[in-house]
Amino acid sequence: MAVTESAEVTEPRAELSGRVIWMLAIACGVSVANVYFPQAISPLIATQLHTSRSAATLVATAAQLGYAAGLFLLVPLGDRLTHRRLVTILLVATAVGLTVAGTAHSFGVLVAAGTCVGITTVVPQILLPMAAGLVPEQRRGAVTGNLLSGLLAGILLARAFSGTLGAWLGWRAPYLTAAVMSLLLAVAMTVVIPATTRRSRQRYRELLVAPLRLLHSEPKLRRSCMYQVLMFGAFNATWTAVALLLTGPHFRLGTQAVGLLALVGAGSVFATPLAGRRIDRGGPDPINLVCFCGALAAAALLVLGTLGGVGGLIGLGAGMLVLDVAVQCGQVANQARIFALPGDARARFNTAYMTCAFLGGSGGSWLGVHAYAAVGWVGVPCLIAFAAMAAIGVYFATTPVSEV
Repeated sequence: MAVTESAEVTEPRAELSGRVIWMLAIACGVSVANVYFPQAISPLIATQLHTSRSAATLVATAAQLGYAAGLFLLVPLGDRLTHRRLVTILLVATAVGLTVAGTAHSFGVLVAAGTCVGITTVVPQILLPMAAGLVPEQRRGAVTGNLLSGLLAGILLARAFSGTLGAWLGWRAPYLTAAVMSLLLAVAMTVVIPATTRRSRQRYRELLVAPLRLLHSEPKLRRSCMYQVLMFGAFNATWTAVALLLTGPHFRLGTQAVGLLALVGAGSVFATPLAGRRIDRGGPDPINLVCFCGALAAAALLVLGTLGGVGGLIGLGAGMLVLDVAVQCGQVANQARIFALPGDARARFNTAYMTCAFLGGSGGSWLGVHAYAAVGWVGVPCLIAFAAMAAIGVYFATTPVSEV
């Protein structure tokens, strides 16, 4: 029988060794770092490009909006093209965008180039559904957790990398270093990514519409999206505002302090594989509820940042660690839920989920800056607490009674 344009193609499973899984995890971390490292160097950008500190945070927000656009426009191609080819092209394009950003002499060019980097740096969200489709169901949560641990390491270490390197060599150095790393990663991925076949023969425009249809038809997908919009929005609000807090008059520290705070949060990397194994045994819903409660605890700890001094720094470190663990373990639960949905459209499920997540994250960055400007640091923990309570409300409103 002839295969129609809309037919799905079943992909044979390739055996993913532990070495390949960890290489994919590293690729996730290096790629996603490009969206997050501008958060730590926004004070340096403000000084050297002669703009206000609040305006400089637009670089990070624009990168996240670009990422959301890339998720919607490019990730569905993971079901249409071979993964090795698609990932290599995107990494090379990312390197070009980073080079333009790192050599920009005006704030407008930097924002535009950063947006383009966000659009093309969606490699992790192509690798995650690919890996989930290449392993047996009983390993899916653990493998997802391993790749997300690499993703989380990239998110957290990106700030340490850019804050420290930027303080030494200026804000351009992180961009140009990241460009070199993206090119090296492109070469590595041509070797590491296993040969795969196309999952779908649908036309591109049909792939773009598919995530919207899936959001309408899959209640578990909608639930995961709502959870992550709230939690990731709180996460980004905190990380965008904390750079202003630490480098402002309250603490008067350099961008290295933002990097050191990110290193404290990097301890959450070890929690995501554990969450993945727990999800394999008991499902994602209990993990989500624990994570929402963890976010409430993080908000209480982060209020201590208003104290200033050593006590304030300890409160910030503890609060950021708890928040990072809550958000990233919740991410494992959410993606395990959507990757377990029936059908063979994981890239499109992931497109819907991650587009919603980064729209929420971009909104959170905007809200965090404005809350900080309006009422000071205390407004940021209040945003976290509000988001966590809203997520708990969604949990009890949408989770079947038998699963609560």
